Amino acid sequence: MPTGTINILAIESSCDETSAAVIQNGKVLSNTIATQKVHERYGGVVPELASRAHMQNIVPVVDAALADAGVSKNEITAVAFTQAPGLIGSLLVGACFAKAFAQALNLPLIAVHHMQAHVLAHFIEDKPEFPFLCLTVSGGHTQIVLCRDHLNMEVLGETIDDAAGEAFDKVAKMLGLPYPGGPLIDKYAAGGDPLRFKFPMSEMKDYEFSFSGIKTSVLYFLQAQRKIDPDFAEKNMKDICASVQHTIINMLMAKLRKAAKELNIKHIGIAGGVSANSGLRKAIKEAGEKYGWQVYIPRFEYCTDNAAMIGITGYYKFLKGDLADMSVSPTARATWA
Repeated sequence: MPTGTINILAIESSCDETSAAVIQNGKVLSNTIATQKVHERYGGVVPELASRAHMQNIVPVVDAALADAGVSKNEITAVAFTQAPGLIGSLLVGACFAKAFAQALNLPLIAVHHMQAHVLAHFIEDKPEFPFLCLTVSGGHTQIVLCRDHLNMEVLGETIDDAAGEAFDKVAKMLGLPYPGGPLIDKYAAGGDPLRFKFPMSEMKDYEFSFSGIKTSVLYFLQAQRKIDPDFAEKNMKDICASVQHTIINMLMAKLRKAAKELNIKHIGIAGGVSANSGLRKAIKEAGEKYGWQVYIPRFEYCTDNAAMIGITGYYKFLKGDLADMSVSPTARATWA
């Protein structure tokens, strides 16, 4: 195992956040994030615009991360970057920068799986005991992951269609809310009645999820109600959001409870952008009290896409000698093998 001071420079550019972080011996020294507002007017992320924004942001973001950490480029031990999955144009920007930085300073390169990094975001602070279950919930992924070790993870089940975060955003669009709509549904839901409107929960085998059905159900519901009252959504926004959020969270928690019971695991975490949802955070805390779980929830800044989670993953990979060479290429899709 390497000894001495290990400084990992981490780069995250999988979607529409450009982020850089410095991790020193497993501790976050800096975590700089540049968000992209340009996508709001289009109601979703535009890949070409995301790539261009990454090109503009990558150098100043890395400069800021190094400065905030008080670490010079010559003190960096290795460079970690998001290799997959994500938008290919966005990934290319981060990968090319990481390669150039590493090659210029003759540093080791570490390729990181974005979703595995979301899981390992827990080890920035809380450091769960193994084995633990992690519900990873984001705009593109919904998975239950069994974690036996830092680098030994298995996806037990995932969505067969839309992700939970995508369902939130698309329902928000139906309601006329601006992008990104998921946080706005959470905001309105806080003041609504979650039991007022009933939406169906999908019944999937094992630990799989499906969220296309609730989107269709909400669409037909709103179409029918708007024929009666064109302003129905606006008048009932809080109750609709609360009811939709209640249904999606129930689907997530049902599978998580099933996995925890069948595998007899008491250490449970949530990760990914949707783990910032206040309803989900409340639900898992309540489940923890009811079932005797030790619950782990990352801080908000480590839930959404960020380079600190890439850096902590890179740190554990570096300790194991799991390095990449300069031929490594980013890819939009990735397996967990």
